Amino acid sequence: MNRTTKTFFSGTAALLFSVAANFALAAEGENFVDEASAKGIAEIEAAKLAMSESKSEDIKTFAQKMIDDHTKSNQKLAELARQHEDLEMSDDATLMDQAKAMILELREGENFDEAYANNQVVAHEQTIELYREYAKNGENPELKKYAESTLNTLEQHLKKAQELASKHGEQQ
Repeated sequence: MNRTTKTFFSGTAALLFSVAANFALAAEGENFVDEASAKGIAEIEAAKLAMSESKSEDIKTFAQKMIDDHTKSNQKLAELARQHEDLEMSDDATLMDQAKAMILELREGENFDEAYANNQVVAHEQTIELYREYAKNGENPELKKYAESTLNTLEQHLKKAQELASKHGEQQ
């Protein structure tokens, strides 16, 4: 085996172990609640930024939908967490810190709309992966049901984000 092949396999193995570890953590209800709620807050904060920065009506319409849908979803998640003694949501400051780290990739630039739409594609792909994994391997039946029932909405968001990314990427 040559050096390049060894490097590829060792890198691939490290990536697989990392993914497996993340899925194992996501299967724990408290970790799912924290990560899902932080992603929801990140969506809301990025959407608020889009509402103030975008000049495009379709981006603003999508951003308002993100605010509405992710606020509703996070409220449901908080309600489920309160119903279970073993589940505790992080405090607002911690969640905001996590959310800010997730939206750092969204930077103002020459084409805000393109950057926002591309960010939304990536963010929704990651969120869908988290929800699918919990729906499949999660431990808490109510959280699994929540994850399963939210997936359709997230997939619709992804489809619209992909359409916006395509449209606004072409307008450079």
